[in-house]
Amino acid sequence: MGPLLELDGVVKTFTQKRGGKRDVQAVAGVSLSVGKGETVGLVGESGCGKSTLARLALKLVDPTAGRILFDGADVTPLGSRQMLPVRRRLQAVFQDPLASLNSRMTIAEVMREPFDTHGIKLGQGLTPRIRELLSFVGLENIDLEKLPPQFSGGQLQRIAIARALALEPEIIVADEPTSALDPSIQAQIVNLMLFIQRKRGISYLIISHDLDVIGHVADRIAVMYLGTIIEQGPAAEIMARPLHPYTQALLSAAPTLAARRERGWKRIMLSGDPPNPANVPSGCRFHPRCHLARDVCRETVPPLRMVSGGNRLVACHLAPEETAATGAEIGLGRRGVAAA
Repeated sequence: MGPLLELDGVVKTFTQKRGGKRDVQAVAGVSLSVGKGETVGLVGESGCGKSTLARLALKLVDPTAGRILFDGADVTPLGSRQMLPVRRRLQAVFQDPLASLNSRMTIAEVMREPFDTHGIKLGQGLTPRIRELLSFVGLENIDLEKLPPQFSGGQLQRIAIARALALEPEIIVADEPTSALDPSIQAQIVNLMLFIQRKRGISYLIISHDLDVIGHVADRIAVMYLGTIIEQGPAAEIMARPLHPYTQALLSAAPTLAARRERGWKRIMLSGDPPNPANVPSGCRFHPRCHLARDVCRETVPPLRMVSGGNRLVACHLAPEETAATGAEIGLGRRGVAAA
């Protein structure tokens, strides 16, 4: 059985006109897939290209190069009208639910939009269907006639999720679905998404800057840096033993309580900000901020190569071939977090 959603070597280049016309490659040849019933987490700092990749996956923007496949079919050349049948199966939840909902429409009107857009006529059955969706995400019938500004951030995200579920999609692309919420509300939304997956078998591509949150929900994790994937593999393995120094730094920024108790754990402080994508460093894109960088890192681009018997992908010259290695090559501590 092939993947439900597949990005095959996608590139997205924007033209920057400020300060002189030049091309900026926001996404640089990324390949990523999501299987049926699977959750894939995409993590990285702000500005690394995660949201651009999410929009490419949703076909909200067209790739400069590469292919987007849905259920084995190449949808890259399809226009908006041709994409409509695909969009019934592929839905989105965005970071700011208030911005994605029309503040002048009641929740009942907001929830009717997907059905109207796709020409689905349920007649008198539409209102019960909408009530069922709202109840499924923990809201009440009384909320139908309210306007979006009358709700809290957590309630708005529940409404956004309910709207995404209206057409019974097979996959939801969620771009930072919890980052604008308080920690306690974040947990509620994460639990709701997991509940939906158990009940409906939905696939997720979840984009986040928080590796700790992604580690709790994802089956596989892909780590993005400056437009490229630099590590990918099973979530449990990446959380227990990150191989790329950048992944180690991300994980050290939000360690578990158990990790804090370990004597080998140390916070890795990255120096500087991510480089300008219009001026990508030579060699490894991460080497200017990596405390383990060698001459080869500055001179040669590391390939995204298989390690651990084909179970992990990592783009680092210093990563061991097997995750069972001692980790001395990349300075791993007891938990798999590099000691600075």
